Amino acid sequence: MAGTLYIVATPLGNLEDMTFRGVRILKDADLIAAEDTRHSKKLLNHYDITTPSVACHEHNEAAKAHDLIQRLEKGTTIALISDAGTPLISDPGYRLVSMASEKGIPIVPVPGCNAAITGLSASGLPTDAFIFLGFAPKKQGRLDNFLNNAAHHKATLIFYESPRRVIRLISSAITAFGDRQACLARELTKQYEEFIRGPLSSILSALESRETVKGECVLFIKGQDDQPVDLSTEQMESLIMDGLDQNMRTGELAKKIAGLANWPKSKVYDMILTLKTRS
Repeated sequence: MAGTLYIVATPLGNLEDMTFRGVRILKDADLIAAEDTRHSKKLLNHYDITTPSVACHEHNEAAKAHDLIQRLEKGTTIALISDAGTPLISDPGYRLVSMASEKGIPIVPVPGCNAAITGLSASGLPTDAFIFLGFAPKKQGRLDNFLNNAAHHKATLIFYESPRRVIRLISSAITAFGDRQACLARELTKQYEEFIRGPLSSILSALESRETVKGECVLFIKGQDDQPVDLSTEQMESLIMDGLDQNMRTGELAKKIAGLANWPKSKVYDMILTLKTRS
């Protein structure tokens, strides 16, 4: 009989968040496939887990998955873990789980921590519907398209981001969405856990006032309201100038801004042309 592949969620930072079942599965498994065996050693040592482990990360997963599947087919029980949270959610593991599914190998999830859901529960934003968008593209052009495509969603938007790029993400989000209500969760469950809530502009100002931003970040942004917000002429001009600075086409920029405000597209288009002549 084939072995079982367990998908085991691990703590985001606070080791006390590990579940009893998760500890038992990691102890009983024949092998642990870890995103980073050095990182996971702290968790395993804390719970006296001596199960052998191998690395299965984004750079070796394509090749490693075949070996792990062969072991599973021979009856080996394997527990898959990531550095933190639930495996596969913006973490490695998809190839392995997909191959196991195709082979008919039993796959058992062992639930626990997840940064997106953990932060959402305390964000103060609507939780009845949400869309997880993972890590945003690194290149500015792709980021702008990525955000523009998400602007129409009414559900709360969830992004993962590194501390090095979170300011750029928020600034780009203001251009794409307008100054929506949002929440930035930083260092979830850790000693310096922080929630910054308010309009995107106030979160941006708070971060820009710091010398550095540290810790993994989760950004939550309220979805588009059923009715567009009323923007002043000054706010409209600011959004237009931001779009022009990004070399957006006039028609594309007019359509995006008209969707954010109670302004006809034709009027926005004329305003863009006027501002272009001024600059």
